[in-house]
Amino acid sequence: MDQSRENIIEDSQDEIDIGELLRYLKTKWIVIVAVFLIGVIGAGVGTKCLITPKYTAVSKLYVVSASGKNIVNLDDLRLGTTLSSDYTELLKTRPICNEIISDLGLDYTVGQLKSMISIVPIEDTRLLTVSVVSADPEEAKNIANTLADKAVTYLPKLMGISAPNIAEEAITPAVPSSPSTKKNVALGGILALALIVGIYTVRFLMDDTVKTAEDVEKIIGVMPLTVILEYQDKDKKKQGRHRRK
Repeated sequence: MDQSRENIIEDSQDEIDIGELLRYLKTKWIVIVAVFLIGVIGAGVGTKCLITPKYTAVSKLYVVSASGKNIVNLDDLRLGTTLSSDYTELLKTRPICNEIISDLGLDYTVGQLKSMISIVPIEDTRLLTVSVVSADPEEAKNIANTLADKAVTYLPKLMGISAPNIAEEAITPAVPSSPSTKKNVALGGILALALIVGIYTVRFLMDDTVKTAEDVEKIIGVMPLTVILEYQDKDKKKQGRHRRK
C-alpha cells in the first residue's frame, strides 16, 4: 500500500497540468502585462538613446563584356559573372582602401574601412552593388562613390580588361538603415514576457503544497471525507494587529 502510494505521488509530481498553470498565470496577469510593457518601453528608449544609428549608401557597377563586341554572347555572360566575383574581392584590397582613406582624409584603418564595405553581385546579372555603412550619411555616400571611381580606374590596369561602368552613383541616405526600432521593441517585449512567464512557471512547478481537496486526491488517490478549517481567535487577531500598529 505504501509503495503504491509513493508511486502515485511520484506520477502526480511528474505531470504538469497545463490548464492549472494557465489559471495560475491568469491570476498574475497584471504583473505579466506590466513587465511586458517595461520590456517594450526599455527596448525603445535603449534603441533611441544608447545605439548609434547607421546609414547605408549604395552605388552600382556594371561589368562590361570582355570581348568588346556589340553583340553579347553566352561566353561574355559567363565571363561577366566570373568578373563580378573577382571585382568583389579586388575592390577591398589594401591598395584601394589606402587610396580611399588618403583621398577622403578618413581616420580609419584598412581593416575598419573593409568592415564598412559590402560588395555583392546581383543574381543573374552583371551588376554589383557597393554598399557602405557609416554613422555619417555623407561619409557613407562619399566612400561608396569613391570606391566606384577606383573600380573604373584601378581594375582595368590590374586585370587588363575593359573598365566597368558606373550604373548608379550613391546618394546621401536620409533614413538610418539600423537599428530597427520596431524590431528591437518587439524583441524587448517578447524577452520580458518570456522571462516573467518562465519565472512564474518555475514557481508553479516547485510549489508542492496542498491547498485543496482536489490536490489531496491528485497526490494520494483518495478523496478526503471532510475539510477542517483553521480556527483563529478574533480577539487574538485584533490584539496582534494592534501590536503591529
